[in-house]
Amino acid sequence: MRVHVLGCYAATPRSYNNPTAQVLELPKNLFLIDCGEGTQVAFRRKKLKFSRIEHIFISHLHGDHFFGLPGLVSTLRLLGRDKPLTIHGPKGIKEAITLLLKLGDSWTDYPLHFNELESKSSEVILELERLRVSTIPLEHRIYTNGFLFETKLKSEDSWQKQYAYCSDTKYSEHIAPLIQEVKCLYHESTFLKEDERLCEYTKHSSASQAAMVAAQANAENLLLGHYSTRYKDLTLFKLEAEKIFKNVFLAEDGATFDF
Repeated sequence: MRVHVLGCYAATPRSYNNPTAQVLELPKNLFLIDCGEGTQVAFRRKKLKFSRIEHIFISHLHGDHFFGLPGLVSTLRLLGRDKPLTIHGPKGIKEAITLLLKLGDSWTDYPLHFNELESKSSEVILELERLRVSTIPLEHRIYTNGFLFETKLKSEDSWQKQYAYCSDTKYSEHIAPLIQEVKCLYHESTFLKEDERLCEYTKHSSASQAAMVAAQANAENLLLGHYSTRYKDLTLFKLEAEKIFKNVFLAEDGATFDF
């Protein structure tokens, strides 16, 4: 399993940093998870192929998680795509994307499908051969889901939890039971513990709280991200989380992790 970090900062883009976007690479599959501004450029810098993306997962409709999506959908048309693309995201995402396509008279030449999500309980939203994706309900200011990716080997009957992506959310004890024994947990860590008072108001988490979820889930690895731009030294996030959980990694724009 390989995780390509295209952007990992909160709120607004900066000169050298992008808002949230990741590519999850599993055998025979490449998935885009969230699509903040700058995703296309970061995609090209990583020399990843747009054509391999068949499913896009959007956690919620805050701009720093999906404002790059209309441009990507349009670019795929310009590149002559003909195979289908499915976008999984909150109800309303179809209206947002199709309105822009309509106003720009740029309807796609390829089949564009939307799987709009409304359930506040975990549900399976994609099942392929030996691959399953389920939602992880999160607690943010608007309707938000994380995503759990599970695989099954040919010789085994049980599902193996590979990657849990927990986008914007306040600390929640409801997450860990859904992702027990996951190989890698990505959990937002917008703040450090010294600013944890801001978590309740903004519905975000601290590095310590992310580590608590990883420990409760008995995860193998924890990947932190979605840092507030108020912090200049990201190593503080790692040091803080390591007081609670051992295997901590820092997402950084352009980084690749193999788990």
